[in-house]
Amino acid sequence: MSSETPRAVVLAAGEGTRIRPLSASLPKPMLPAADRPLAAHAADAAVRAGADELLFVVGYEADVVRDYFGEEYAGIPVTYAVQQEQAGTADAVRAAAEYLDGPFAVLNGDNLYDPDGIEALFEEGPAVGAHRVDDPTSYGVLSTEGDTITDIVEKPADPPTDLANTGAYLFPEEARDWLDVPESERGEHEITDVVARVVDEYEVSAVEIDRWLDVGRPWELLEANEWKLGELERDVQGSVHETADLRGPVVVEEGAAVDAGVVVEGPALIRSGASVGPNAYVRGATLVDEDAKIGHSVEVKNSVFMPGATAGHLSYVGDSLLGRDVNLGAGTTVANLRHDDEPVKLNVKGERVSTGRRKFGVVLGDEAKTGINVALNVGTKLSPGAGVPPGETVSRDR
Repeated sequence: MSSETPRAVVLAAGEGTRIRPLSASLPKPMLPAADRPLAAHAADAAVRAGADELLFVVGYEADVVRDYFGEEYAGIPVTYAVQQEQAGTADAVRAAAEYLDGPFAVLNGDNLYDPDGIEALFEEGPAVGAHRVDDPTSYGVLSTEGDTITDIVEKPADPPTDLANTGAYLFPEEARDWLDVPESERGEHEITDVVARVVDEYEVSAVEIDRWLDVGRPWELLEANEWKLGELERDVQGSVHETADLRGPVVVEEGAAVDAGVVVEGPALIRSGASVGPNAYVRGATLVDEDAKIGHSVEVKNSVFMPGATAGHLSYVGDSLLGRDVNLGAGTTVANLRHDDEPVKLNVKGERVSTGRRKFGVVLGDEAKTGINVALNVGTKLSPGAGVPPGETVSRDR
């Protein structure tokens, strides 16, 4: 690879239909993982690895991405390219082709990567990030001789190896001219066809990325927050009442408030403008995002409260994702465990899919509301703006 510092293309144009209702007005890469969006974790990894410019490919709700990253991020310039329609990953990179000269990296904005792996990718290029998985059939699978890639095959029924393609690439400059690939059977222009061409023309390294998460569905966003909250170190800047008990890695940002009688067991992040208590109990990996509120005698376990989400009084919320400005009426209770102890299932694009999690609660779209004494059953979703009258039990999506 040339010694030029590569630009990093971060793909952030997708809506994320499988993670609805959370993506109803936010691009999936802009959903939060601890203190920043998923796409910012990818950008940070690229900057740390030495990228000299960030190039975001935007489309769905593009202004959300532009407003967050601006014209400069982490000290390096930012450029935006627009993908007019969601026509696949090669099409997305092609939207940015006019800005590419020299070697370039491509990262999925909705994936979390071990930063050390991205650093190695930049050093080893041309390269593809690889991660060993138990079941490779739902991934692109890499075949190798030593560390050199010999083939890539999409979602094979009989995988040749356990090396999954992580959607992290360091391409040579010539690949810019190879982005116009034909449509696949899925009707998309796939970046893997570009990778196959690069593998034919170059020695391409498989760089193992020790930790990687493709965030496609709601429970994977919960997992992303467990990962990133788990990296926190205790830091208390906000207002904390003398009778509150903060245990372990708890971050209370400046402008956040923790009231009397609260117990918080880390890892937990309470962001600026958020408030907890009095007499609330927060445990597990929990994000209380900006201006969110966990009120009197509310228990929250292992959950994400997006900005402005509120559980004001006497509620239980476990293993759940609450969109922006959700409001739970007093006494709202979330069930997060099936009586038969089987993994909880969730509707994804009209199909019941196992989350693989014994405990999983609910997914509530922006501005969904419940009346008092509502019970929400495991694996239910409320659409943005949906309302549940007082006293109801919700056991199917609304």
